Amino acid sequence: MNTNKARNQITKLYFIDGIGGLMIAGASWVALLAARGFSTVEIGLFESIFHVASMIFEVPSGAAADVFGRKKVMITASVMTIISSILMIFTNTFAGISVAMVFSALSYNLASGTREALAYDSLKEAGIENEYSKFASNDMVIYRLTSSLGTLMAGIALMLGYKKANALDILMAIAAILIGTTLMEPKSELSHHTSVSARFKEVALESVRFIKENRKARLIIIFNAFIGAVATLIVFFLQAKLPQLGIKTIWLGPALFSVGLGSVIGAKAIEYCTYLRYKYASLFAVIGIAIAFGSIFTGSIALTMLGAFVGGFADSFIEVRSDVVLNNMIPSSQRATLMSINSFTFSVIMIILSPVFGWIFS
Repeated sequence: MNTNKARNQITKLYFIDGIGGLMIAGASWVALLAARGFSTVEIGLFESIFHVASMIFEVPSGAAADVFGRKKVMITASVMTIISSILMIFTNTFAGISVAMVFSALSYNLASGTREALAYDSLKEAGIENEYSKFASNDMVIYRLTSSLGTLMAGIALMLGYKKANALDILMAIAAILIGTTLMEPKSELSHHTSVSARFKEVALESVRFIKENRKARLIIIFNAFIGAVATLIVFFLQAKLPQLGIKTIWLGPALFSVGLGSVIGAKAIEYCTYLRYKYASLFAVIGIAIAFGSIFTGSIALTMLGAFVGGFADSFIEVRSDVVLNNMIPSSQRATLMSINSFTFSVIMIILSPVFGWIFS
């Protein structure tokens, strides 16, 4: 893969992530479920179900990307989104929504780790892997910005209703599939194996050995997952909390969009702070998340939104930095698997914290 093809590949990944962020039903699922009559406690349980499924599928999906190819897995991720959206349209029971959340989790799992591995290895094959930090920052900016635009349309999603909103998500997923079919598959160090089982075995054993022997990687993964979980849950439950605090439905989207801009700015800011040591970036993230968590208890719309803005900034700031540090440490043949372990850890923490935050926000 030459330089131009690698950079073209990166552009396509930007488009796929942007499309994912603009799925309005996915961006406003908490508000849509609340409007359908589900309580914040039930929504917290749905979030836990999502992450239980994610915990189960995360590492196997990463291994599948390393073994079968990142392009195929990226396309399959969008197919899972379509299935999840169809289920959201045609079911209105706790059990039905739970199954939809499982497919949504599988979609997330298949893309997570795979996207980063595809980007890094494409750049590495072209000899320009030093551009990965720029990709990590820009990709986060695009995803956070489009996700914020998705939440900006929360009011529109509520007016359209969950059926039409999910139908629009299906169309967006189809667009992502079409772009995915044009991606190129980087060369794999496992390509000489003829046995699929042999490839899975090698990926599993080497990944376990890497995690076991690399204490720094373990600490980065756990810390980044915790910060991300708290920031994510605060924003999720704001969709249900802000109306309770008195904000009008029509202003819910703009309010969530304003909060989301914190994540966008944080993702871009780290690009200009590469000189900052990881431990200082971590300290900044802890302070930002503490401010966000404390704002929950103020009872003020303005202070709660400001706290969430700061928390989003801190989360993106440390997430992009962690992504770059980890990818520079990880061997290519296990890259998707090991990045999936990063997401697996996030899911474990989310499972624990989701019901807690559901109770706090109720």
